[in-house]
Amino acid sequence: MRALVQRVSHASVTVRGETISAIDRGFLVFLGVASDDTTALAERLASKVAALRIFEDAEGKMNRALADVGGAVLCVSQFTLYGDVRRGNRPSFTGAANPELGRELYDHFCRAIEAAGLRCERGQFGAHMEVALLNDGPVTLMIDTSDFERPRRA
Repeated sequence: MRALVQRVSHASVTVRGETISAIDRGFLVFLGVASDDTTALAERLASKVAALRIFEDAEGKMNRALADVGGAVLCVSQFTLYGDVRRGNRPSFTGAANPELGRELYDHFCRAIEAAGLRCERGQFGAHMEVALLNDGPVTLMIDTSDFERPRRA
């Protein structure tokens, strides 16, 4: 799984001209699911996202998590995070999960965020969405579960 996490002042998702979800301070998470991902990986990724300390404390250090600042998550499914552009100019999405698995693990990730005690708003899986955000910082992190087992330093 891949999560592109953006610290935001506010974010919203609109489908066919109607705002379907919105948050104020928190994380906008674009979530990509690969064909070999599992519910265990979704839970581990959700735990990592929920615990990220990327909000500033009184000394200006990134030392506070979502729960510390009363933040929420807006999660948007985005299979294009698995776009492969190594050859040619048109991305290949063969590494992305099929829609059934993608939806299952997307929902599982969102429920795991909620189980961590955080509010989790959602985009509309499979829909054409317009996502609006005000990136705070900007602070943007890419988290790839395939990196979880790699050593930190070589």
